[in-house]
Amino acid sequence: MFSEWSDKEFSEIKSHMLSRELSEDVALCVYVTRLIGRNADLVLHGGGNTSVKTTRTDIYGNKEAVLCVKGSGWDMAEILPAGLPPVRLSPLQKLKSLESVSDDQMVNCVRSNLLDSASPTPSVETLSHAFLPHKFVNHSHASAILSVTNQENGEELCKEIYGQRMGIVPYIKPGFDLAKRTLEVFEQDVEVDGLILLNHGIFTFADDAKTSYESMIDAISTAEKKLANGKRKVFESVSVTPRRENISTFAPIIRGVCVSQDERVSNGKNDSLNKLVIESRITDRILEFVNGKELERYSQAGVATPDHVIRTKNNPLILDLSSISKSANLLEHVKQSVKSFQEKYDSYFHRQVKNKGLVKTKLDSIPRIILVPGFGLFGLGRTHNDSVISADIAESFINTIRGAESIGKYKSLNESDVFDVEYWSLEQAKLSTSDNLPLLGNVVAITGGGGTIGNATADEFSKLGAEVAVLDLDFPEGKGSYLQLSCDVTDPASVKKAFERICEHFGGLDIVVSNAGAMYQGNMEDVSGETLRKSFEVNFFSHQTVMQNAVRIMKLQGMGGSLLLNVSKQAVNPGVKAGPYGIAKAATLALMRQYAIEVGQYGIRVNAVNADRIQSGLLTKEMIRSRASARGVDAAEYLTDNILGREVTAQDVAMAFTNLALSQRTVANVATVDGGNIAAALR
Repeated sequence: MFSEWSDKEFSEIKSHMLSRELSEDVALCVYVTRLIGRNADLVLHGGGNTSVKTTRTDIYGNKEAVLCVKGSGWDMAEILPAGLPPVRLSPLQKLKSLESVSDDQMVNCVRSNLLDSASPTPSVETLSHAFLPHKFVNHSHASAILSVTNQENGEELCKEIYGQRMGIVPYIKPGFDLAKRTLEVFEQDVEVDGLILLNHGIFTFADDAKTSYESMIDAISTAEKKLANGKRKVFESVSVTPRRENISTFAPIIRGVCVSQDERVSNGKNDSLNKLVIESRITDRILEFVNGKELERYSQAGVATPDHVIRTKNNPLILDLSSISKSANLLEHVKQSVKSFQEKYDSYFHRQVKNKGLVKTKLDSIPRIILVPGFGLFGLGRTHNDSVISADIAESFINTIRGAESIGKYKSLNESDVFDVEYWSLEQAKLSTSDNLPLLGNVVAITGGGGTIGNATADEFSKLGAEVAVLDLDFPEGKGSYLQLSCDVTDPASVKKAFERICEHFGGLDIVVSNAGAMYQGNMEDVSGETLRKSFEVNFFSHQTVMQNAVRIMKLQGMGGSLLLNVSKQAVNPGVKAGPYGIAKAATLALMRQYAIEVGQYGIRVNAVNADRIQSGLLTKEMIRSRASARGVDAAEYLTDNILGREVTAQDVAMAFTNLALSQRTVANVATVDGGNIAAALR
């Protein structure tokens, strides 16, 4: 590992920070934090922490010593000064004189001494930073360090590698006790460059930022050299029979099984499933790991560092498909494997609460990492970001075990220590607090997603917690916040490919808004067969193709779903010269009803939105003038010619789609969004 320190890069950050009246000390700490955070071999997704001891001027104009320390859960790679909240240093250092401090007392002391009460809660390792005397203190969970410490003889290996250069701290859960022990080890030899925390990571420190950072890089490089000279053969493979299923078939099956079993019923129609999103990973290194003949041993040994347990649980699920001869047996095998995993997790939970005499609420027992020999790995989470974090940690776990196995045998902490962190309120506080969003864990696909209505619909579903994929021929510049898939809805192969990509990216699909359409006009007595066929291709057959693909995925998942079609008021209230468009839309309305009666048995609800006069890519200003002329009114009158006398917007249509998606007992319904048009009201 090499130092990435750049005086030029720091000067740019420093210039920006100082222009905002922030001190050079904070600018240096921000820079070091980003250097560490952007290296996945050092920390991942909110892990690790840094600090700087400096001074601030209080409201009375007095200078006081403060510790600017990373806020809990902040991603170091993209940290801002706000992610290093200043805490009064003296009250923290006074805690050194106490024999014991509870977690609640520690948090209260830290939070009550924040200079800004609105600041994020500082890291659970704040006291370790405060107790060490150096100006700059850095902490990471470097994979190479963990490969060395996570051994039966980890302490001896560290002494062999570092000699007197680094202090060795036994494993202790982060907090006051670790801070006290860290200081004790440091004071045994104040000349050490840093501290190795067994089964946890590394601290380095100095009175200048560059030295504190490069001490860490140097210590990790030393560990890497030891691992590079390892003689043991790693991950000797066994022969694995390749499967015929692809990820777009396999992932929905896994996703459908991996919901809280006590919340679902056998027919898949339960309304409140604890759905997860899946991130799939396949690389040569991952395959080498999952195909190893000792996978059962090294993959089940426990997390590389306890910080990871809240994201991945202590063990991954191994999904061995070698005994499955037919695809028809795949679903049952996945169910049994997940059930077995849950039983083991429940046993672990009850064993620990009994042994410790605790009263705790059990977390869900669904695996967060699934290893599949011959296939790769899957990371699971309540959001796509959570699933990516799980998968990233799994890949880091593989790297740690690879290093450990090259010089010995990987060994993690005992389950009691892991449980203490997994069920520690200060660790759980790092996780997302958005569990109350009604569509959290749901995946939505929207055709015509690049248009006005499609974009508004994507925004509304996203606000409700859903993961969103938008499909269209092209997309406006700057609209990149959702998964964008180029798709021609009139081409079955293009649609199939897009839906496969959704499954690869999110693991499955729950809601589809079939919104794409195009306006074709003309008197029926004059319209050409070619024009009529084109209209039916985009305004009818595309909806059929989309729903066929969606139903296939939803049936694999067995969790029900929601199909929503944009049918237009023309389906029930024909307009002058709008026959080529309206007739195709009328057929789509009939298609919606037909699907409703056919797929309801699978818990799939099918509904439609009947919208009218929405300014969009379909109803352009030129089209508005044309339709207004056909009705003998001007453009403004045309847009507000309804019972309310108000223009209807794309957001109104979007909210109709989300309301239908949330309406668990509504099927074969047409929601009219036109401000009131009796002629278009369904009878």
